[in-house]
Amino acid sequence: MADGAKGRTAAAAAGKALTAEQVVSRFNRLRQEQRGLASKAAELELELNEHSLVIETLREVDPTRKCYRMVGGILVERTVKEVLPALEGNKEQISKIIESLTQQLQAKGRELNEFREKHNIRLVGEEDPRQPPREGAEGAKGGSAGVLVS
Repeated sequence: MADGAKGRTAAAAAGKALTAEQVVSRFNRLRQEQRGLASKAAELELELNEHSLVIETLREVDPTRKCYRMVGGILVERTVKEVLPALEGNKEQISKIIESLTQQLQAKGRELNEFREKHNIRLVGEEDPRQPPREGAEGAKGGSAGVLVS
């Protein structure tokens, strides 16, 4: 029992003062989450462009003409007048999701910047904006207790 209480106390103390490894790990996780959001938004942008192209093409076609649509991995035969409203609805939904992802991406960017500032994180090759640039190897020895992330 005493060991469990010590572990919880150590965990609580660690939650307030993160080690350098924990800071780097959390920073990298935040960056990965941000990249994931950006990747998903880019993927949906491509899908939105595809929908726009298909909608534009189908508007010029006879509404009674046959067309094929993939639904759940199955190709189904429909008419243009049946498919066009569904595609327009999907396009609107994709646009809303992209807006939501963009807002999440901006929030994640703010969170990442706040975390960087709070823990004085600098990326490799990035100068410390609070200090004037130093010349020679002496600049590497002195300085703040920030974390350098590659």
